Amino acid sequence: MNISKQDALEWFEFLSELPGNKKDIYNQYSDVIEAIFRQIELSVNKKHKDLQNEIPTLETLKGRTYFVGDKEKFPKGCISCLFGTGLGGIRKTHQCNLTCKFCYYHDNIDNQDKIPNNMWEIGENLYYEEDIELLLSIQQKPSGIAYVYLEPFLEIEKYYGMVKKLADAGIYQHMYTNGTLSTEENLKALADAGLNELRFNLGASNCSDKVIEAMKIAKKYFPMVGIETPMTPEFLETFLKKKDAILETGIDFINCAELHFGEDNINNYTGEKMYMSRRGYISPLWSREITLQLMKMASEERWNLVVHDCSNHTKFSRELNKNSKQGGIFGSNTYYSEFDRILYHLFLPILKDNEFKFLIEEEIEDQYNLENCREDILSMVDSDEDEEMYEEFYFDEEETEE
Repeated sequence: MNISKQDALEWFEFLSELPGNKKDIYNQYSDVIEAIFRQIELSVNKKHKDLQNEIPTLETLKGRTYFVGDKEKFPKGCISCLFGTGLGGIRKTHQCNLTCKFCYYHDNIDNQDKIPNNMWEIGENLYYEEDIELLLSIQQKPSGIAYVYLEPFLEIEKYYGMVKKLADAGIYQHMYTNGTLSTEENLKALADAGLNELRFNLGASNCSDKVIEAMKIAKKYFPMVGIETPMTPEFLETFLKKKDAILETGIDFINCAELHFGEDNINNYTGEKMYMSRRGYISPLWSREITLQLMKMASEERWNLVVHDCSNHTKFSRELNKNSKQGGIFGSNTYYSEFDRILYHLFLPILKDNEFKFLIEEEIEDQYNLENCREDILSMVDSDEDEEMYEEFYFDEEETEE
């Protein structure tokens, strides 16, 4: 169904005004609802493809992701994620010293579960450091491990022993940090323990000079150092002002993460034009466009590093690979939306944008003409169903239109 943009807007405006979770409505009218999401996504994909075609030296890793630059500098942690046994996450720290607008934990940053003393969260279970030998003797050794979640440098001295154990086992390890707590001493100690790769979320500090200097210091000790940060207009503006200083640090890569939304950061982006990628992550249109803009610049100016398009497509590929390595059946994956319901009002800004066009539009079938369906839909509405939960977790539709 190639529904028109006007019909799509009328449908989503109507659905946005209804109370409740609308599950029965979706079940009855999934054809038209899914057609709207597909029309939006197809147009967004076309724009991305057009931008990719403007990048002179764009390369791909078997269609799973895209990059420009020296392939030898492509982050090996990403190779493990896309081709190895997946992204194995280890969590210790439950806090952060910054509060970033784009953070996936933003609204609940102070309510993260604390990991008990002397324990680590691995594979969603708790282990002592001394359990690592037992795990490695029984289970398949992962191709890579990532220290993710919040800010590890708040208690970085606790990481040295774990890093050394996994390094002795020959496991590739990378870590994420905002860099504001990095010093030459703790960077050297972490590298001496055996960490292979350090990634700085440069956007978290608004490209602070202190963190840029920390990246330069880190490059003295780690085999691979890079930036990984969500692509936002704020980051782009500051990055361009400090581009020369950043490139002079000698880092190996920039992972341009396409920002996506969950319950804890969606309220910070009210009214942005959004799309849903493969019925999974919801992202603002500008995020991947910024990535492709930086990739074009890097290609034309021949930056001495890799700029990696860590997009929703890349994350979809990651999940396909992970399921394959874990014995999933053909076609299985765990790429899904961060929300447990369809939030129709999130997509009104893009449908109201006169410059955003659907690729193909056709006259809607009578059975899906909204006027013919309105009375039937209203009969399915339960005004009390989950309304309190809806209002608690997600911003009002009225805010979207301001």
